Order: sequence, then C-alpha cells, then structure tokens
Amino acid sequence: MSTLIGNVGSLVTNDPSHGSGPLGLLTDAAVLVEDGRVAWVGPAGQAPAADEHVDAQGRALLPGFVDSHAHLVFAGDRTAEFNARMSGRSYTAGGIRTTVAATRAATDAELEANLTRFVNEALRQGTTTIECKSGYGLTVEDEARALRIASKHTTETTYLGAHVVAPEFTDDPAAYVALVTGEMLDACAPHARWVDVFCEQGAFDGDQAREILTAGAARGLIPRVHANQLHHGPGVQLAVELGAASADHCTHLTDADVDALASGGTVATLLPGAEFSTRAPYPDARRLLDAGATVALSTDCNPGSSFTSSMAFCIAVAVREMGMTPDQAVWAATAGGARALRRTDVGLISPGARADLLLLDAPSHVHLAYRPGVPLTAAVWQGGVRAL
Repeated sequence: MSTLIGNVGSLVTNDPSHGSGPLGLLTDAAVLVEDGRVAWVGPAGQAPAADEHVDAQGRALLPGFVDSHAHLVFAGDRTAEFNARMSGRSYTAGGIRTTVAATRAATDAELEANLTRFVNEALRQGTTTIECKSGYGLTVEDEARALRIASKHTTETTYLGAHVVAPEFTDDPAAYVALVTGEMLDACAPHARWVDVFCEQGAFDGDQAREILTAGAARGLIPRVHANQLHHGPGVQLAVELGAASADHCTHLTDADVDALASGGTVATLLPGAEFSTRAPYPDARRLLDAGATVALSTDCNPGSSFTSSMAFCIAVAVREMGMTPDQAVWAATAGGARALRRTDVGLISPGARADLLLLDAPSHVHLAYRPGVPLTAAVWQGGVRAL
C-alpha cells in the first residue's frame, strides 16, 4: 500500500539535496510513502502513482518532532512546588525526591498509564520519536521496572539511576554511586540504550559522574549528560571527553565549553521548557550556533521543572528567548534531536527514512514560532501509519 501526500505548500525535508538551505525546503511538493518509509520526494507535478492520495491543501509538511530528552515514568503531582516557585522560591535539584516517593508507591499499571498518556499527548502534537529516562525510583527494582515499562513504548530508553542521591543514602553518597554502578546497573542495562547522570551541585560531581558514565559505557550503554543546568560545572567537558551523544541543558557555559561542543561530536541539547518553568536564565543558542555546535531542542517533560510535552512550545520559546531563527529551531527539534539520539532514519523526509510526518494547519513551518500556543497539528504519520 502506497500513499501520496500531495499539494504540499511547503515541505521541510532536512535534506539539502532536495531543496533550499539546511531545511532542504521545497514548495508545491509531494511525498510518497511505502511500507512505512519515505519512497520519493519531489515536485508535486512529478509525483508517481500511488494507491492512496492525501491532499495537503497547500499546508506545510515536516518531519515528526524528535524529543531526545524526557522523564515520563513517574507518579504524583508537583503543582504546589510550581506554585511556590512562581511565588518566589528558587528551583533546586532536591525537588526530585518528592516525585521519587510517589513513584515508588505507584503500581506498574499506574506508571504505565501515566507514561502512555504523555506519549500519546506528545504524538498528538507531532512528536513521533521520544526518549524516556528512568530516575524517579532510585532503587534497583524501581529503576529496572521504569525502564521495562518505558521500553514498551520507545527504543530510546535511558538509565538515569544517577538523577539524585537516593534519600536513604543521603549520608553516604559513595555507597549510592557504588549501587548505581553495580547492582542497579546490572538490573537496568538490559532495558536501556543510554546512561545519563545529573552532573550538578546537589546531585553528582564530576568524579562521580565520570565513574557512573564509564561503568555504563562498559556495559554497552552510550553516555549522555545533564550538564551545566543550574551552575557552571564539569558536565559539558566530561560529556565531550567521554564521547557522549549529548550534553543537555547547557545553560551556564564558558568559552571553553562552547569550543568543546563545537569541535566534538556531542550535541548541545537545549531545554527551554525548564528555564520557562523555573524562571532561570535561558541558554544562549545563538552563541552555540555561531561557534558551529550542533544544537537540538527537547521538552525535558517532567513533573518538576518542565511539565510540557509540546515541542512546538519549545520552538517558539527558543526563537523568542534564545536567539534562534525559526528555521534553526525547527531543524533542532527534528534533525537535531535525531543527531542527539544518533539516529539517521528519523528527523528528515528523504527516501529510506521512516515516514514520521507532521502536517501543519499552516502554510509554513515558521508558524510554529509565529503563532505560539496555537494547536497547529493537522495530521501525524508514524512509521507511515496515520496516527492523527
């Protein structure tokens, strides 16, 4: 069964061989989908025959969003914390423990129902690939079950036993690091692709982060790092040194940090929802882009510091507050996220890629920033299957 999406007013391919600029932009275009993959891309007037036709009615078509940083296996609610923060209380890493208590008390069915709700919520907004971390259990069993549940919904699962030190290890963080790099890692590695650590004051220092990431890598997990979010620290440099796929947050950077990201293969994943929700300074995307770093955008969807699943919202904030152009923000939310997950089959519309597509109820991708907060999703395909 083949499907031709024709009469596309503006097509973002993220493949410069198909059109203009880094977005590979085509106008009056069409896309042929066969067996869950993109089979052909080109001018609408040259479109091949297909079994089924979809009229895009002159609207914009772009790759499905690739959300490379999310925390979706959790229970509980932190509305009171958010309300207090908006009334003047600052954000610290310690608030995570509130969610840990609720998550430990939840059943598997409750955690999976919550996760399913947020994955579907993101899909309705155009996110077709999503990463999911553990990190709200902080025991061997709770971290392992979080990853087992997440792996039913995505292949992009991340072991984040090193989110914060578990409350029962407050007086002995070294013993918790030993657990994270030992028994907990043994239980979690079979269900994860990535290993992550919150390298931050109040969480894990550089030496602890190195030990955790190195242990994960020895078990075949690829590093990624929560780096330089609340203060300047060693996270970015450590991420680049260890060949991490991404350094996430990147809010407080020195020139040396920017140079390291620009010269290495580590993607700088920016999470504007976190700054929005904590009233913290936004990362300077313009500085990173001008230096030549690869930048991704992601939601950081979590109950404490960024409770949004909307990539469109993050695009709008990145354009308004972080110095990105609409083209750069859309690339970062699609191709950039794919780079952060080391994926070549998503984040673009080109022959051979997964047919993960987002049709906007708008004539241009620029409307994602131009019309912030407006629901612009007209249709979504995931693996060639119409999901919305």
